Amino acid sequence: MHVDLDSFYAQCEENANPNLKRKPLVVCVYSGRTEDSGVVSTSNYQARKYGVKAGIPIVRAKKLLESVDAIFVPMNHPYYEQVSERIMETLRTHGDKFEQSSIDEAFIDVSDRTSHNFESARDVALEVKEQLVTQENVTCSVGIGPNKVLAKIASDHSKPNGLTIVKPEEVKDFLSPLPVNRIPGVGRKAEEKLAQLNVLTISQLSTLTPAVLVETFGKSVGSYLYLAAKGEDDAPVKEREQPTQFSRIATLKQNTRQPEEIFPLLNDLVKSVSDRLNEERITCKSVAIIAILTDLSIHSRSKTLEPRTSEKEPIGATAKQLIQEFLQSNPEAILRRVGVKVSNLTQETGQTDMSKFLAA
Repeated sequence: MHVDLDSFYAQCEENANPNLKRKPLVVCVYSGRTEDSGVVSTSNYQARKYGVKAGIPIVRAKKLLESVDAIFVPMNHPYYEQVSERIMETLRTHGDKFEQSSIDEAFIDVSDRTSHNFESARDVALEVKEQLVTQENVTCSVGIGPNKVLAKIASDHSKPNGLTIVKPEEVKDFLSPLPVNRIPGVGRKAEEKLAQLNVLTISQLSTLTPAVLVETFGKSVGSYLYLAAKGEDDAPVKEREQPTQFSRIATLKQNTRQPEEIFPLLNDLVKSVSDRLNEERITCKSVAIIAILTDLSIHSRSKTLEPRTSEKEPIGATAKQLIQEFLQSNPEAILRRVGVKVSNLTQETGQTDMSKFLAA
């Protein structure tokens, strides 16, 4: 299963400021040279109808949207990362194996959980989609297939908020009519090279021999294209080798700033984080709290621990202290959601990082 968050940065901005909804919205990376210098990072689907897409100059996007009431906002990557962390923790619970591939995409292996049944996988996907809307007000497009490359192609097949399932017996019919750029990793340059070979569709690509593809693209890419065109991929879904942080976040029963109403939920989150640290034999050096207020603004406070730990007592005591300090310094703050994050992690068993360094 491949989960692709729809126009993720734009959805985050719309949730932070509901007044932006139902208007063309463009999230920009400003260079700072002039008021409009820079490029488009992403846009919502209202803006895409006018031809605005990632990578085009902001000046060009403004020209395309000059006839409508469009909104241009700067990219706020720390905010998107916080939302992404919560979503990825949610997605992780739905599969046997999990692999985050970017800030807004992830693979979930549900083979064992569904006994390799595609209809059961559909139920998992629908549950994922419903949970993300309920918890984060974010839609996603999901692709389900026999392997990673097919799942990713499928997730892009019906956007936004789509769900596409490709069963093994449907692979050839599904892939054949698609343009070659639908294969992950096939960009403009690869597309141009294939066009020189009179290859425009995946069906046409599947007729090329491995020798031709290797000669044109090299052994690694050529072999990949040959297999992808046939819907074959044996790459496993696997966790990132070394996590950089763990976090848990949840919604309070009611909006509040009273510590006695916040701490019970905070205790549950701390226990969840501590359990995972102990399960993976990892200790943390830093603890942070995340406070999301009723206006959806996100605030955090962090503290360094001494010594390193994985135990819930010191993590919990630090988290409560940080919450109290935040409330004292923000007398008007009313919390809607609260979270705990541990970072600066160290694997307590094995010598993974050093052995890899020595072997490099």
